[in-house]
Amino acid sequence: MEEFLLSFAALPTPVIGLIFLAENALLTVAVLVVGRYIQWRVTPGGVTLYAHTRREWLICIGTNVINTAVTYAGFRMWTDGFITITYETSWMIVVDFLLLFLAMDLLMYAFHRAIHQTFLYRLIHQLHHQAVHPRPLDLFILHPVETVSFGSLWLFLLVLYPFNIYAVIVYLGLNLISGLVGHLGIEPLPGAVRNLPVIRYLGTSTFHHDHHEDPGYNFGFYTSIWDRLFGTLRKSA
Repeated sequence: MEEFLLSFAALPTPVIGLIFLAENALLTVAVLVVGRYIQWRVTPGGVTLYAHTRREWLICIGTNVINTAVTYAGFRMWTDGFITITYETSWMIVVDFLLLFLAMDLLMYAFHRAIHQTFLYRLIHQLHHQAVHPRPLDLFILHPVETVSFGSLWLFLLVLYPFNIYAVIVYLGLNLISGLVGHLGIEPLPGAVRNLPVIRYLGTSTFHHDHHEDPGYNFGFYTSIWDRLFGTLRKSA
């Protein structure tokens, strides 16, 4: 993996940028296709097909461009030595993943709650909450400042601690899945499954949908842990 990354870093800057842009675009397409497929499987013929506006598509494209810039910034921070990553395969992969997962969940909870409870809501976050009943595309309907802020939290943690590359890859995959699940607009899991010991603490579709319906609660992203600890969990979640 290290040799691959070093070889990749030797490519011309425009090529690296285009590859990162293509990666983000493909992930966006995957979210939209998989999201629609899940909706169809869970409620065949019962999900309203929304016609996305030109403005929404432009915001989505802008979010992809910013995410590409964040990815490139992180990559250059690694090549310049500001970010250190490890490559060994050991039990530390699990430790690093859990540390990254929970630390990002806490930071995003704090940031998310802060922008809801201050003047920042009207300035940057109200755009995302125009969707009371979220759809997969709404994962990318974000104000540019919000997109940069979330990316900065991610880079901040990478600067602080030398995470394992495989833990990072697993985290990024779960981050995308979590974003998709939160914006399905339907709940694919039956109530009995959502109440299982581990699942009940995760950020299910219902958990984030409740946040869109009642923006004063459920600020967590991957889990409901911080909402439970700090008294911001909506009772129906």
